[in-house]
Parts: sequence; structure tokens; C-alpha cells
Amino acid sequence: MQTAPKSVDPTTDPNFEPRSMCMRCMRPQRVCFCAHVPRIDAKTRVLFVQHPREEFVPIGTARMASLCLPTSTLVVGTEVDRDPKVKALLEDPERPAVLLWPGPGARDLATDPPTGPVTLVVVDGTWALAKKLVRINPAIAALPRYSLAPTEPSEYRIRPEPADNCVSTLEAVMHALGVLENDPARFRPMMNPFRAMVDMQIEHEARLHGGRVRARSKAPRPRKMPFALRKGKNLVVVMGEANAWPYRPPSPYPDELVQWSAVRVDTGERFEAIVKPRAPLAPSTPVHTRLDRELIEAGQTPEEALASWRSFIRDEDILVGWGFYAAGLMRSSGGFLPETYVDLRCAATQWLRKKPGSVEEFAATMGVSPVSLGSGRGGVRLAMAHAVTVALIEGIRALD
Repeated sequence: MQTAPKSVDPTTDPNFEPRSMCMRCMRPQRVCFCAHVPRIDAKTRVLFVQHPREEFVPIGTARMASLCLPTSTLVVGTEVDRDPKVKALLEDPERPAVLLWPGPGARDLATDPPTGPVTLVVVDGTWALAKKLVRINPAIAALPRYSLAPTEPSEYRIRPEPADNCVSTLEAVMHALGVLENDPARFRPMMNPFRAMVDMQIEHEARLHGGRVRARSKAPRPRKMPFALRKGKNLVVVMGEANAWPYRPPSPYPDELVQWSAVRVDTGERFEAIVKPRAPLAPSTPVHTRLDRELIEAGQTPEEALASWRSFIRDEDILVGWGFYAAGLMRSSGGFLPETYVDLRCAATQWLRKKPGSVEEFAATMGVSPVSLGSGRGGVRLAMAHAVTVALIEGIRALD
């Protein structure tokens, strides 16, 4: 009787190394495709609605397409109908919104295109997730639907499409814009970063699985840590807290930043902003963040907080955070993020050679119990993240 193959923990691979991330394309720095991204000023406004599960998928193409189109808008969420940016785009009378969507009832974009300029709404996710996004957003579901049969097969060689006429999000948008603006050649450069990503991914898979499997050594594996931590320069540890309504039942409000704190490793210089949320304050937020309701409601406007943060952070800085949630909050708020990001949780996993648990648990493992570096829960967790970052730097240097 055959047994199911065991799942492989990547941290047990001797070639595994925690990765420094590019916060523009959300790819590891060594496979960043930003150098290949063109700037194409489309007349058509494009709104990407991305399911949260797709946000950090390494081979996704919605973010890539949005980077190629600087006038486009990328919104990550589920119930997005009430998002101010989405609402404004869907209700713009100068550019009526249409939905790029295959299926019965959809007009053929090539033979029956809309007249005049439009806002093209593109839903990004697996087919099941995309259908759910349309279903739970009535304003999007009610839009006129247009489909487009690709004139060439997909170049998505790293992930098979469910059918021959299926293409990636980027390819679909490229073809659609070429038809809408009657200039396919102008949008062909969108394929440059796509092809670069595919080639890099295939090369990585060949390196990972192409060689012979060697006998496993009993000697301890070396800890391969991010170069940024080995260097220990220009590091800024960050922590974010959110105004988060319960996911069930579905909430109309996306998570938004209410506290952003940071400490510069080199100098100990600190930053903290309490941000008044645009959405109503969730009842659990003061309890979860350990910040008084009055303090949150008297906080800076998002615009004030982001401007203050931009005056603190430098282009050459390297952010260090526990996972990607906090950085995602800052990015969705429209705040600046440097190009390089180090996932401290990933580094902790490699250091321990097992999952580290929460930042509080990892701090206890490393034997540090720092004093808070700010208000509420965020200040405590920032102090822990900072302390374990310093401990990892010292440990790496001791091993070197």
C-alpha cells in the first residue's frame, strides 16, 4: 500500500535561507523583477480587486500588472464595495466601470467593446475566490461584463492554467487594454517582468530539484541568515497595530492602521504614531491594542501620520518586522516602505531550526525581556522584536 508523501518543511532544507524582501514587488530581493517593470500610462483606468489570500503569493501577477500601470488602483480585501477608493471608481460618470469577466451574458470585448473611456475592474484570485469576491460585492456584480478570448496561449509556464483559453491576470489585462485602446503593441512591454519572473522561478526549481540527492549529513546544518542581519546596518524594526473588525460575520471594513511604531537599531531613535481610523472603531480594538479609546480617537489623521513617518524613514533603510501583516497595513494605508524588508519570523525559524511561535515566545527563548518602547501592546512587541533582532545580530557575529 502506498503512503501519501510527507510534506516538506522548507526550513529543514540545508539550502534554506531567510529572505530579504523587495517591498515594491513583494518578491525576495534575489528574484526581484522591478528592473524589468515598464511604465505605461494607459488611458483606461484599471481597478484591481485582489483577494487577501493572493496578496503574498510569490508568483501572482496582479501586483506586477499594477506596477506597470501607474494610474491603476490595487485594492486588497473581500467586502470592498464600501471602500472609498472603490466606490469613487465604480461611480465615476466620466469613466463608467465594466467588469472583465468570462461566462454567460458577457459581451465580447473584441467585437462589442464599450464606447468611450471606461474603468476596467479586474478581480484577482483563484477561480473559486474570484467568484466569491464578485458574489459578495453587489456593486461589482452588477457591472456590465466583458470577456476576451486570448489570441495566444499563456506564457505562465510555472503554473498550469485550467484551460487553454485561460491566462494570468497580467496577460488578461494586457490583452484587454490593447483592444480597448486599439494599440496592442503599446502594452506588450508588460510581459517583460512576467517573463523575467517565470524564467527566474524555473531556474530556481531546476537548482532546487535538478541535482542528485545526497546522503543526509549528521553534522549540524549551518544557520544561513539574511545578509542584512549579518551586516547589521540601517535596520529599522517596525510594529503595527490595527483597527480590525471580526471577519465573521463578514465586516464591511478592512483592517486599517491605528498604531505604527519603529526603532532604529543603530541609534535607538524611535518613532510612534497613533492613527485615528477612518472606519468606526471596532469594540475589540482598544482591548487588543491596549490603547485607550480616547487616545485612538484623538490620534493623528492618516495623512499626518504618514507624513511624519516619511520624515523619519530613509530610502536606504531596511525594515525588520515579524511577518508581513504590519508592513501590509502600512502599504494599504499608502505609506512609504523602503525597498528591502527582512522577515524576522523567518529568520527566527532558521535560527532555531523550528517554528519560533510568537515574538513573545521567541523573546523568551532568546532570554530577553526588554522594557516597552512605546504605548500599549505595540510598544511591548516592538521592544521584543528589537531585542531579538539585536540578539540575532550578536549571535550571527559570534558564529562568524
